[in-house]
Amino acid sequence: MEKTAPALRHAGFTLDGAAYTHIDMAGMYGPDYHRLPVVLRLLLENALRNMRGAERDAAVAALFGWLADGTSEAEIAFQPGRVLMHDTTSTPALVDIAAMRDALDEAGVDPRALNPVLPVDVSVDHSLAVQAYAQPDAAARNLALELRRNAERYRFLRWAAKALSNVRIHPPGTGIMHTINLEQLATVVCDDHGALHPDMMIGTDSHTPMINGIGVLGWGVGGLEAQTVMFGMPTMLRIPDVIGVRLSGALSAGVTATDLALTVTQRLRAIQVSGEFVEFFGPGVATLSAGSRCVVANMAPEYGATTGYFPIDEATLDYLRQTGRDAAHVARVGAYAASAGLALDPAATPRYTRVIEIALDQVHMHVAGPTRPQDLRPYGQTRELLASLAFTPKADSPLPRHAIAIAAITSCTNTSDPRLLVAAGLLARKARQAGLTVPAWVKTSLGPGSPAAADYLQRAGLLDDLQAVGFGIVGYGCTTCIGNSGPLPDAVRAGMAAGAVRPVAVLSGNRNFSGRIHPDLDLGFLMSPPLVIAFALAGDAERDFSREPVQIAPDGRAVHLHELWPRADEIDAALAQGLRADDFQRAFRIAAANPEWQALASPDTPRFPWNPASTALRRPPFASAGPASQLGRYAAYPLLVLGDDVTTDHLSPASAIPPDSLIADFLVAQGDDRDDLNVFASRRGNWQVMMRAAFYSKSLANLLCPDAPVGHTLHAPSGAIEPIWEAAEHYRRDGDAVVLLAGERFGTGSSRDWAAKGQCLLGIRAVLAVSFERIHRSNLIGMGILPLRLPAGVTPHSLAIQPGDRFEIDCPPQRLAPRQPVAVRLLRADGREQALQATAAVETQLELHLLRMGGVIPAILADTLGAATSAPSDTAPRG
Repeated sequence: MEKTAPALRHAGFTLDGAAYTHIDMAGMYGPDYHRLPVVLRLLLENALRNMRGAERDAAVAALFGWLADGTSEAEIAFQPGRVLMHDTTSTPALVDIAAMRDALDEAGVDPRALNPVLPVDVSVDHSLAVQAYAQPDAAARNLALELRRNAERYRFLRWAAKALSNVRIHPPGTGIMHTINLEQLATVVCDDHGALHPDMMIGTDSHTPMINGIGVLGWGVGGLEAQTVMFGMPTMLRIPDVIGVRLSGALSAGVTATDLALTVTQRLRAIQVSGEFVEFFGPGVATLSAGSRCVVANMAPEYGATTGYFPIDEATLDYLRQTGRDAAHVARVGAYAASAGLALDPAATPRYTRVIEIALDQVHMHVAGPTRPQDLRPYGQTRELLASLAFTPKADSPLPRHAIAIAAITSCTNTSDPRLLVAAGLLARKARQAGLTVPAWVKTSLGPGSPAAADYLQRAGLLDDLQAVGFGIVGYGCTTCIGNSGPLPDAVRAGMAAGAVRPVAVLSGNRNFSGRIHPDLDLGFLMSPPLVIAFALAGDAERDFSREPVQIAPDGRAVHLHELWPRADEIDAALAQGLRADDFQRAFRIAAANPEWQALASPDTPRFPWNPASTALRRPPFASAGPASQLGRYAAYPLLVLGDDVTTDHLSPASAIPPDSLIADFLVAQGDDRDDLNVFASRRGNWQVMMRAAFYSKSLANLLCPDAPVGHTLHAPSGAIEPIWEAAEHYRRDGDAVVLLAGERFGTGSSRDWAAKGQCLLGIRAVLAVSFERIHRSNLIGMGILPLRLPAGVTPHSLAIQPGDRFEIDCPPQRLAPRQPVAVRLLRADGREQALQATAAVETQLELHLLRMGGVIPAILADTLGAATSAPSDTAPRG
């Protein structure tokens, strides 16, 4: 059906004497407007507000054309209103900008010409490590250590906030970025002098969709894609397929939002969701609090989706009131959503691409693992799951063979919902009253997403109970969820060294890939915060809590989980006692005023003064002007051959830097202390470190040379096994191109641009994979690397690559088009040839442009240089 928008119509309403207007989409498009999923109504509003003329008409026609089949190949431009980043994605992005300013200055252009044009909020939350725990001053000690370890990088962030327009830094201790977004930054509806429109944003973290839980449309992108948006380019997307998840009924007593999130993850991965938008609808949605919705929305990357959207309703308004938003603003949000046709209608059934149904009363207590978040298991099955691994201890130990090494209440996923933290506190209280204690070999921690958590837990009388069982607050940041779990307890390390134990982590996070939680742990279960405490008390992952006790109390009584589990009325009473709306703004202000952060001196110059001796910040070589497309026709050796589920943790680790690694050797040679190397994420401003860290993972199997040491590969022409970066340099010196071969879901996990930047520095020109995770695919393109999908049925295993085999890729820039077949020939070392027809994993014309330019950075520099050379000559002097 053809729809156009030759002229905008506006509707209005009056609230408390003030007049407001908004685009009248329902009046302009009638019943078809309400047939659209709400997420597409939001994209329609964005197109109408930001586009003009024929471009706008084409976008409108394409969006309504989607209704015919529930799918579309058309592209539209999306213009978010703001960008959210964390310190370990913002540091490389801001380093790129600093280096681009250098390039501009060297080209004779004022470096101050380069500034973000959208508001950019940076949360410093990804660098907090759990060094101190189970002691009253753990949070203060961990924060002090974080500031000492990262002072140079934090001074750089403070420079960026002064030198660049529109950049705001939220210091350590203010909370996790997604919790800050929920509690502080999100407006839900923006008021531009009485003209209202939806709050829409992007973030450089895959869990940005958490904000979808309160009706804000936002999703995660790579840091490279965010850079294009920062500098005024829209993000281009194919109009998405939209999966409708119809919820009915209500959650049963004792079942948590975590259990629902894990269930949604399993159900959507089972139907192979990959990049679609997901929208929740139906009568069951209205039974969920905004906090519960945010838990489910947060897990969108785990269920393979771009979004996990919940429309605005009274629960949204309740959340805004709970977190201290102004009453007039809350009323404005509700009135706008109703007037613009964006509010939740529990009885509505919009058109979706596909629909699945989840009966909330059929959701039960679960865990997920032991290596993937989509592997849903009844909470009582951990013993049989671990028994199937057939681990046989090689020595005696006082620890169970599958001892709990780490028990962490962590992550924005579950600690942003006060109900889940209060439930954990109540379980801790009952355990304390029964005299239960956590075994000494378990490393316990509580890292809430917001400093307000300390206030409401203290007021409810639960903070002491949590501390008594080892779950005192260790700080406000991502901690264990991002791999910053700190060292393992001595008893666990000794048991592992003796081959006596294969320990397990339990956490309330969102990912449990092998090595994610700690580089020495390959087993982990995701679960709700109260269940984390129960497993910590047991100290043993081989425990069936549906039948067996959590622990034997000092009086000899067997204490079972059902005795400790909090009732709904107990949680409600504790929330009523603890929550105060003014806590959220006040606690954030106090944390933001941290005098140690404010005391960090930083340069006050338009160009950043690089220190050539720094091991944290170095000017990257790829931040330079001039197109350098890697497209064309060439034959290339595979640098590595990888299997399925290669994560961004494999591609660019974030955990502690192992002191016995080749990366540690490099840093020690530069003068760093081998026993105080911090985490990989702290070095993302130093390309020399990150290039060496690429593919450094004990759990990564390189099929090209499976017996090679960690971080090594085969240099095929010489037959030498070399560190990956040295092999890449060997190929480069000899004039040989390299590519990468991988299996399904390549690049799953965090939105880590260094997962692509590292491959760029290693000279990888193309990645041939069975399938790509959405954000990593975008990041590859942002670095000028061509992603190619292998033909159906072709995998790295079926190709059986041998040393000396090469791939010939024929993809000239002028012939490349989105989703186009690309001719590939496998040239065997023995002279045989095999023709393959791959598909360019390129979705939009903007992505095609970036590949032709050589990536995001050359494209931004070209635009800035072009604008500068065409501007009047009386520009500001360079400084």
